[in-house]
Amino acid sequence: MSEYQYLFKPFAQMTDADYAEVGFRSGLEIHQQLLTEKKLFCRCPAGRYSDKYDAEILRHMRPTLSELGEYDGTALMEFKTRKEIIYRINRETVCTYEMDDTPPFMINEQALDIALGIAMLYNLALVDELHIARKQYLDGSIPTGFQRTTIVGVTGWIPYKDRRVAIVQLGLEEDACREVSDVGHRRIYLTDRLGMPLIETVTGPDMRTPAEVAEVAQILRRLVRSTGQMRTGMGAAREDVNVSVRGGTRIEIKGVPRIPRIPLLTYHEAMRQWNLLRLREELRGRGITPETFKSDTEDVTKLLLKTSYQPIRDALEAGLVASAVVLRGFHDLLNWQTQTNTRFSREISDRVRVVACLTKLPNIIHSDSLSETLSSSRWEAVRKAVRATGDDVVVVVWGAPEDVKTGVQEIAIRAREAAIGVPSETRQALRDGTNGFERILPGPDRMYPDTDLPPKQVTEERLEQIRRALPTPIWTREASYREIGLPADVVEPLAVSLRAGLFEVLVKDWKVDPVAAAVALVQFPKRLKRKGLDPSLLTDETLRRIFALFRDKRISRDGVFALMESAARGEALPEIGEIRPATEEEIYAQVVASNGTLREMKIHNPDKKAHVLMGLVMSALRGRVEGAAIVERVTAAAEGTC
Repeated sequence: MSEYQYLFKPFAQMTDADYAEVGFRSGLEIHQQLLTEKKLFCRCPAGRYSDKYDAEILRHMRPTLSELGEYDGTALMEFKTRKEIIYRINRETVCTYEMDDTPPFMINEQALDIALGIAMLYNLALVDELHIARKQYLDGSIPTGFQRTTIVGVTGWIPYKDRRVAIVQLGLEEDACREVSDVGHRRIYLTDRLGMPLIETVTGPDMRTPAEVAEVAQILRRLVRSTGQMRTGMGAAREDVNVSVRGGTRIEIKGVPRIPRIPLLTYHEAMRQWNLLRLREELRGRGITPETFKSDTEDVTKLLLKTSYQPIRDALEAGLVASAVVLRGFHDLLNWQTQTNTRFSREISDRVRVVACLTKLPNIIHSDSLSETLSSSRWEAVRKAVRATGDDVVVVVWGAPEDVKTGVQEIAIRAREAAIGVPSETRQALRDGTNGFERILPGPDRMYPDTDLPPKQVTEERLEQIRRALPTPIWTREASYREIGLPADVVEPLAVSLRAGLFEVLVKDWKVDPVAAAVALVQFPKRLKRKGLDPSLLTDETLRRIFALFRDKRISRDGVFALMESAARGEALPEIGEIRPATEEEIYAQVVASNGTLREMKIHNPDKKAHVLMGLVMSALRGRVEGAAIVERVTAAAEGTC
């Protein structure tokens, strides 16, 4: 009996035991931009995004040999695509360094300090000397064809549940360009993001369920954000997720933009690998192995000139060509399920789309398709041309002659790989939670030393200075917050907040009530934002002045919010001498005055009288008295006894 008998359940029905059954393993590679003024290896400004450009540069990428005389598989695949790469350049954000016309500057010291600090939070063993390497990127996302990168620390950990998750390494490297479009043989990039410093955090394959992957990603995200030295917003952080199952291989899902998408994406990749392993077993049962795999190709342009199938007819009328590939023994296997609502035929279509640049879909059809394509007589003619039997499947591909030539090669390559199992690939995260082929998974041959930059020593004095400025780890903060009884909804936001240090001063030194301080620092800014105000106007000094009034009982908790609102409107805070708590006489007088106002109002529900009166009094005495101090008087007044 095959060890791949297990059948995946729908995502919502999967349990931890199900993932254990298939040997699910996953790790993360998280890229996060650093909040620096300049780029990593030049002095251009960082963080200036714009769709405007002053010039365009055209380049073609070519692979180069590694130090060991080898070509990287990804580089060779990209070279087959014959892409034209267009770079749109804004003179304010790009210099000749990014175009590889001048040597690099020395590494950005601000970025290095931030990276070393993050490495300490990860409990990594820090390097005592930095060595810059070049990493080949033949997709065109970097004009030079390589990215400069260095390792800052190795072999660390973070706590998770009752165990530790390994942090394999932390790298410091340049960001790539922003892709504008990728159609046919032309790919267009904007270069404003190019060269910005980012860190790459690599975990071990220690997560055993999709939910765990997302939870660990959140911990890592929140830990680095607690430093206040990360860029935020769309595109500032991107997750690559590595997934494997028992008998499979490491597959990298690239560029996941949001952590909540990770569980469904990793579920589908585990399902895909498992189903590909089941497909391999089916092929072996049919006597098909990598060594016995057979396919043949035939030009079928003339046979399909009069077809009623619109995509092919339009292509051939435009002077393009069509070819058929017969996959021996593959009858009905292109309908083999890989992911939810996804068949093995898409694995082939993706390869044709990416490598042959036949991007207009559909780009292939096959003789076992359940949808209408060619007529039965046309299929019979095509099958006869490639000498197909009832055990075979025929795939038709159409387009420009050179692209079709590449396409038929990729169809055969991908079908043969099915007899091997799970090919090593980089996959693209799709919106529906499935994934598609992006490129061959890069190997070690893409890395080589950078001869433009010398090694850089990391001194103990530098590390000690960085260590003194580090925030308390978020897991330590969260444990202490829960211990003192903070509400659950403020624990995590406060732990990553830049106000965490102010919170400790307020609670430990000023003896401010912890719950009042936490709610004011975490929840009040959100309330102000919903009112359309700007919480960024609330500096630490402003908040200290407000809380000093609260500590001295000059204002109530409501008064804290009232003054924060005034500051967020850009208004000057009153002087300390101008603020004093309401006296008993003032409270009584205001209750009487507000009760008089209440009698003139039409209150349809008598039960609401106390609530309305409370609002009138609190509005008049806003910030100068706690609500609990006047509830009894207000209730009595509403009942007519005051």
